[in-house]
Amino acid sequence: MEEPEMQLKGKKVTDKFTESVYVLANEPSVALYRLQEHVRRSLPELAQHKADMQRWEEQSQGAIYTVEYACSAVKNLVDSSVYFRSVEGLLKQAISIRDHMNATSQAHRDRVLPALLPR
Repeated sequence: MEEPEMQLKGKKVTDKFTESVYVLANEPSVALYRLQEHVRRSLPELAQHKADMQRWEEQSQGAIYTVEYACSAVKNLVDSSVYFRSVEGLLKQAISIRDHMNATSQAHRDRVLPALLPR
């Protein structure tokens, strides 16, 4: 009686061992299949996100460049206020000289024209 019982126990052990080996041998394949399935489903969306992010980065870089350029222009304007004051002073001098020349010219005309006119 022991022999059939031993055969049954031996068969159970070998079946369990075979099942374990089968599961262990196929588990990496199943895991890789599931991983591949996941990548195939999510890769197009990830690629689209990447393209969107690259486009947003380019737009951001352009905006940053524009802002930096504008800040530089404003800083240069502030730095050039000395030159604007100098130009303003020179314009005031030019206006003053013009007014003086006009006054002198008018005085000269007032003196010369009556002398040239017949009496």
